[in-house]
Amino acid sequence: MANVAELHVDGQSYQFPTLEGSEHEKAIDISNLRDQTGFITLDKGYKNTGATQSGITFLDGEEGILRYRGYAIEELAEKASFLEVAYLLIYGELPTQDQLTKFEASIRRHTMVNEDMRKIFEGFPVNAHPMGVLSSLVSAMSAFYPDSYNDKLPDQTDLHIVRLLAKLPTIATWSYKKSQGHPVNYPKNSLDYCSNFLHMMFALPVEEYTVDPVVAEALNVLLILHADHEQNCSTSTVRLVGSSRANLYSSISAGINALWGPLHGGANQEVIEMLEDIRNDGGDVAKYIEMAKNAKQTGFRLFGFGHRVYKNFDPRAKIIKKAADDVLNKLGVNDPVLEIAKGLEEAALNDEYFIQRKLYPNVDFYSGIIYRALGIPTNMFTVMFAIGRLPGWIAQWKEMRETKDPIGRPRQVYTGSPLRSFVPITER
Repeated sequence: MANVAELHVDGQSYQFPTLEGSEHEKAIDISNLRDQTGFITLDKGYKNTGATQSGITFLDGEEGILRYRGYAIEELAEKASFLEVAYLLIYGELPTQDQLTKFEASIRRHTMVNEDMRKIFEGFPVNAHPMGVLSSLVSAMSAFYPDSYNDKLPDQTDLHIVRLLAKLPTIATWSYKKSQGHPVNYPKNSLDYCSNFLHMMFALPVEEYTVDPVVAEALNVLLILHADHEQNCSTSTVRLVGSSRANLYSSISAGINALWGPLHGGANQEVIEMLEDIRNDGGDVAKYIEMAKNAKQTGFRLFGFGHRVYKNFDPRAKIIKKAADDVLNKLGVNDPVLEIAKGLEEAALNDEYFIQRKLYPNVDFYSGIIYRALGIPTNMFTVMFAIGRLPGWIAQWKEMRETKDPIGRPRQVYTGSPLRSFVPITER
């Protein structure tokens, strides 16, 4: 007989099955709780609620483990390209050389964006936030590819996946070029995925632009590290929206909007804004370290340290730290803000206060440093996160469809007024 969990309430006893995942995560299946007992569980933020069973990403916050489809993030970041990892997440296995070649070729064929979408883009003001532009244009892709609404055309799913992977970097660069008063760059399909993005971001029509391989490799690592992260806010949003049978573009657009929030994808932007505030206040790192230690009195929060899920060192931070060091050394950037970042990093890694509380620099801390060093503006940081997270969102949407997850429908505990009689307006 399978293990069961027993619940005693109102003098009655109820049993619910338990289950265990492939990495020994344990769960109690309460799918029939309300039907059997009349009760629901209250779990604000779903911190203890498993909304699905997934075979994509394994995360152990206590041990600092992150794996995609069983592969350690450390090994993937060292040995794989971003498109290899994208293929792994979406299709379940690492591609053969032939599969990867075809996958890359398909993406190259679709990097161009319909010129009519440019007309929509031109309607945005020059100071529009790039995340608002990105989510709007991804949503608009539904109109350009109406077959995405048709559930009876499953063979088209791979084409929609390729279109998104191919076009998102192109669309993302438009906002930056517009903010600079520069013409947009068309994709250069002789380049690899990361180099092509850098070309579209930084090339100018009046001079030759050569992609620095150290920079391209750092971007490749960053995108891999952001590619998926289990059932976080934006991923859960993609799955929840997709559970209504909304098409892929609409679901991804919703995920982009969820990622936009400062408590999620906007964290690396907050890191740089914090560093700029410290610089503007004289750049005294020691002062702000002490303020962070006395946060209850000072109200100062140190962004980019510690993690909601990881109770030890963020495994992605170990990898990205090396990429950050490589980029800063190669580019020889002389930036007082980045010098402040180095000072905070050194203090946090050596100060007992931070060590005891496991407040280590996280992936947002280092990614913000790299993006700034590359010349990517702060309001584009979350866009970079979205480009990296896209394969994970697609994989989660695809898995949700294939496993036929039911439509998401969370419950609530109502705390409003009980039944009241309507009072005519003349008597109120």
